[in-house]
Amino acid sequence: MQTPLPLTLLSRIEDAGLNASAPPQQRWVDGWLVRFSPGKAKRARCINAVARGHLPVHEKFALCQRVFEEAQLPLIFRLTPLSEPPMLDGWLESNGLHRFEDTRVMVNADLGALNAESLPLGLQMQRVGHTAFAQIVGQMRGSPLSQQQAHAQRLELSPVPFEGWVLRRAGESAVLACGQTAIEADLVGLYDVFTTPEARNNGLARKLCAQLLERARKRGARAGYLQVDASNAAARAVYRHLSFSDGYAYHYRSPSDQID
Repeated sequence: MQTPLPLTLLSRIEDAGLNASAPPQQRWVDGWLVRFSPGKAKRARCINAVARGHLPVHEKFALCQRVFEEAQLPLIFRLTPLSEPPMLDGWLESNGLHRFEDTRVMVNADLGALNAESLPLGLQMQRVGHTAFAQIVGQMRGSPLSQQQAHAQRLELSPVPFEGWVLRRAGESAVLACGQTAIEADLVGLYDVFTTPEARNNGLARKLCAQLLERARKRGARAGYLQVDASNAAARAVYRHLSFSDGYAYHYRSPSDQID
């Protein structure tokens, strides 16, 4: 049985994840962090109930709803074990908000024990700028230009520095895999790890992630975290191979059941 990770570590990781996904379009509403970026990432266009605040829940809900209406975005809540007040998830459910996208925050609490894997002969890692990385990820996701631009803006203005990397064959321009890191103190987050369909099942994502984590470890990172869809068995297997295990879960709720 997996030993539970310290709550202090998980709380720090939750803070680091919020910091790393901070868009310029955000404000506080009585203890709730309200984000309304037009980008693809739901972490940057949702309500995070960070603190209990003082207003009744229904009043805060109405204030947040107005923000999303003005931004012409669907209202989305992100619920974690740390959400306040604790009864919020049940309240949202009773008021007709649908649950979707169960996610796991996976943690490697000791990067010092990780064995970095060498890249296959003929492959090389290259660092790319924020705009280029957002475009590469957007094309892999099939995101429209507006979402790619919002992603690039968020990376450029992030309070936590990001590094975007791609994996290519030497002398070729085609991207085989990509990923980025966000380092805050002794924590490193893995974000936007993708492998092109034609390059899958070759262990490239695992090797790229191992290299990124090793780079972060050399710069002082002691623990790593990432967020992955609970149903993505293939990705979760890759991360378990890198000694990540489930730290905690979160999910979203929205009045709409058609959220992309």
